[in-house]
Amino acid sequence: MSPVRDPAVTALLDAPSAVRLRPVFEGNNISYAIGFKHINYVAEAAVLNHFRAAGLSVGGMYRRFGLGFEVVELRSRLGALLDVDDEVEAVVTPVTKDGAAEFTFKVEQFVERDGARVKCAGSTVRVALRIDAHITPSETYPAGLEQFAVPRLGDGDRVELTATPRPYGSFSEGRGTVGPDPVLTQLIAKENAFGWRWRMPYFYCHFNDRVQMSGFLRVMEEIEDLFLADRGLAIKEVLDTRNWIPVVTQSHIRLLDETLMEEELYTVYTIEDIFKGLLYTARMDCYVIRDGALVRTATGSITHGYLTEHAPNEWSMATLDESTIAALSTPKRVDA
Repeated sequence: MSPVRDPAVTALLDAPSAVRLRPVFEGNNISYAIGFKHINYVAEAAVLNHFRAAGLSVGGMYRRFGLGFEVVELRSRLGALLDVDDEVEAVVTPVTKDGAAEFTFKVEQFVERDGARVKCAGSTVRVALRIDAHITPSETYPAGLEQFAVPRLGDGDRVELTATPRPYGSFSEGRGTVGPDPVLTQLIAKENAFGWRWRMPYFYCHFNDRVQMSGFLRVMEEIEDLFLADRGLAIKEVLDTRNWIPVVTQSHIRLLDETLMEEELYTVYTIEDIFKGLLYTARMDCYVIRDGALVRTATGSITHGYLTEHAPNEWSMATLDESTIAALSTPKRVDA
């Protein structure tokens, strides 16, 4: 016999929803296209709307039940280009398995092209409800919601810390450091990787406490940018000299633990594969230092390539030349 569930929880778990959204103009960085980060933002916004449509808004759950909405995993495959002027039809389909401790949703984004409905992105979004211990709930949980309430987000892998951390620099360091740093040197070891250490700002966080999924999307975008500049492939220079425009075809981030506001995040970006001279894949791993150990709090991957404009507003994949493949394949060594 199926357990009795509150109608709002049943709607979350069983009823598809759809919403029309426009990408935020901030994501229009290259030409008229919207970048991968903001395409992921649209997927997140669609799931937020799904909760509101079911009668369980994010703010309402926080105030009534002391539960914080957390996207703990976001996996997206990008297809057709998303235009800055597009109105997206985002369709959310619940696919949560029985007994699961996280909600799972498939999110498809459609746009209209010459009278046809075209899918421009598909995502899998997993959501947990984090119990906030400093709030006294004013209401009991609706029946069926309790299985998704967790006291914390994961318990990240611990790595022995064999290096002595360098004290964080003054504010003159600005956007953190890429080295020399003994902890980054330990994490990178002999990998074809790049490291970045930066203090997590409050505006990457939510619920007064921890970095949210959108913050890690920003970290992923920033370390990609820093990596390319470090390898002699700075985005502006490549645009000006080769007419290559960055493009992301897939991205994935999973939260393994909590990263707290103003903790120092050690992010390692490792090149894993270069595919047929068209695309390369990279893994992102994020760590904080706790109780004398490195704790991996997030992991993810991204598949990246370039488009070239062969005629006004007409794009095709660029083939990576030998110098680009060499730059992607050859790590720079930074001593601690």
